[in-house]
Amino acid sequence: MSPNTIGALLMIASMACFTFNDTMLKATDGAIPLFQLLFLRGAITSVLILALSGRLGRITWQLPRRDWQVIGLRSVAEVAAAYFFLSALFSMPLANVTAILQVVPLSVTLASALVLREAVGWRRLSAIAVGFCGVLLIVKPGAEGFNIWSIYVLIAVLCVTVRDLSTRALSPAVPSMTVTLITALSVMAAAGLASLSTPWAPVTVDLALLVGGSAVFVMGGYFFSIQVMRAGDVSFIAPFRYTGLLWALLLGWLVFGDWPGPLTLIGATIVVATGIFTLYREGKVKLSG
Repeated sequence: MSPNTIGALLMIASMACFTFNDTMLKATDGAIPLFQLLFLRGAITSVLILALSGRLGRITWQLPRRDWQVIGLRSVAEVAAAYFFLSALFSMPLANVTAILQVVPLSVTLASALVLREAVGWRRLSAIAVGFCGVLLIVKPGAEGFNIWSIYVLIAVLCVTVRDLSTRALSPAVPSMTVTLITALSVMAAAGLASLSTPWAPVTVDLALLVGGSAVFVMGGYFFSIQVMRAGDVSFIAPFRYTGLLWALLLGWLVFGDWPGPLTLIGATIVVATGIFTLYREGKVKLSG
C-alpha cells in the first residue's frame, strides 16, 4: 500500500478507537468520579503499552532536549484536553461533542498561520470562517441548549490543536511508542493527584470491563494518532478524521438513543465540508509551490 493509503487507514483506525473509548467512558454514567476514572484508565493503558512495546515499537528515553520540551507541551495539552472533553462528554450527547471536535483541522490550519507563520490564502481563511460559523450552529450560543459544557468542548479543541501542532514539531527520531507511553503516564499522573481531593467510588465488574475496554481503545487511539502524523501527505490523510463523526452518530444512537437535531447536523456538515476544502487547498498550494 502507498504511504497515503496507510495514513488514511491509520486515521480511520484512530478515530474509531477514540470514539469507542468515549462511548465506554460515557457508559459509566458518572458512577466513577472523573479523576479516578482517568487514573484507572491511564494505569491500564500504561501497562498495556509497556507489554506491547516489543511488538509495536521501541521505547527510548535518550531524546534531544528540544524533543523533551515539545513532548512536555504535548503532554500538558493532552491532559487538559482529556479533562475538558470528558467533563463535557458526561453532560452532552456523544455526537454533539464529536461534531464540535471536527473543527480541529480548521483550528490547526489557523494556528499554523498565526503561530508558525505558514502561508494561508484568502480561500482557506474564508473556509475557516465559514467552518467556525458551522460550530456556532452546533453550540448555539445564546440559545437554551448552550451551556458551560459547550465552552468546555471548545477549550478541548484548543488543547487538541496545541497537541497536534506539537506532534508535527517532534523530530523523526522520536519513537511513537515513547510518545504514546508518556501521554498515558501524564494523564494518569495528573488524574491520580487530582483524585486525592475526592473519595474514590467502588468499581463493579461491569464498570471494570468498561474502564478496561476504554484503556485498550485509547491506547490504539494514541498510537494511531501519532503514527498518522508521520505517514503520507497530511492534506490527503486529514479528511479521514471526519469518520469519527460517523462513528459518534452511530454509537450515540445505538448505545444512548441520541440523535442530533437539524441545526447540529447542518453545522456538522458545514464544518466537515469546509475542513475538507481547506485541506484540499492546502494540498493544491503545496503542489503548486
